[in-house]
Amino acid sequence: MEHFSAIRDKLDAYGLDAMLLTCEANRFYASGFRSTGTDGAALVTKDETYYWTDSRYIEAARQQVKGASVEMTEPGRGYAVLLSEAAARHGLRTVGFEDTYMTVAELKDYSRRVAGVEFKPAAALLTELRMVKGPEELAALVEAQRIAERALAEIYNEIRIGVTEREIAARLTYLMLHYGAENTSFDPIVASGANGSKPHAVPGGKPFAAGEFVTMDFGCICGGYCSDMTRTVAVGYVTEEMERVYRTVLDAQRAGIAAARAGVPGCDVHNAAAKVISDAGYGAYFGHGFGHGVGVEIHEAPRASTTYDKPLPAGAVISAEPGIYLPGRFGVRIEDVIVIREGGCENIHLASKELLILS
Repeated sequence: MEHFSAIRDKLDAYGLDAMLLTCEANRFYASGFRSTGTDGAALVTKDETYYWTDSRYIEAARQQVKGASVEMTEPGRGYAVLLSEAAARHGLRTVGFEDTYMTVAELKDYSRRVAGVEFKPAAALLTELRMVKGPEELAALVEAQRIAERALAEIYNEIRIGVTEREIAARLTYLMLHYGAENTSFDPIVASGANGSKPHAVPGGKPFAAGEFVTMDFGCICGGYCSDMTRTVAVGYVTEEMERVYRTVLDAQRAGIAAARAGVPGCDVHNAAAKVISDAGYGAYFGHGFGHGVGVEIHEAPRASTTYDKPLPAGAVISAEPGIYLPGRFGVRIEDVIVIREGGCENIHLASKELLILS
């Protein structure tokens, strides 16, 4: 799955002779090649495409990268030299770079060493392309989600009084890898009791106790694409307030999903969910956005948040994850991933969201 031609087709619209890709996520999106490290660069010109890497990855790159000339860096002939040679060969004057990824030091080095080329901020080119997923990308996202769901189904059998957050986080990681994941999308979040009021709590040695919620936020990578999901379950029993908060979060998620469709600003989707939480009296305890883009990276464009006033495009994939967090007491978050369609959206999750009380 490569997107060199899609990048090439956008060069004129962004006023570029070529696009330089140094970010690992964008290089994978462009080439379909996943290395085990961060070294590499790709250059897409109007005439030819180049993929450069070092001796550690050159054999694999030559086997896997299609639609590009694959070359190896050598001492004294690094990425800047290879770029200079390509610029001279193709008469490049304006080269786009990933301004949201490249460091100031890296940009200064390229500018100093590649003569006659203006480097133009153009991360938006890749952002625009990566927002809309094609059939192969969606298939990878769904497969990653199915793996995560298999892990979840098994982990329910292991949640009980006395088991620790860290143990469940480790087991989720193992199970996703066992069922075929390439890696985790991020370090799993497992938070119980009062720790659940911290949206990104780090799993610790705290054992689960009766009358607590356990929030699990996790995902895996399959075919280079991420899954993301959150389920909150109870241990032993729930209080009336715990059940009310859970139902409010679930209703809020459903409201946001119902509002999500192509052409609707991301902030409108967020606000539909936030209104449900606010009307229930918990507005002060929902501080993050309703959702974020999911794809090659676990957080990418577009977003469904208070500040994202751009319309969601058809084919975008975003999370749907409202939450309520009562400091020092407990928290609830429920997360699915949806595909934005004309006139609505498609939820790729199959796992139940009904309140589950484990003994």
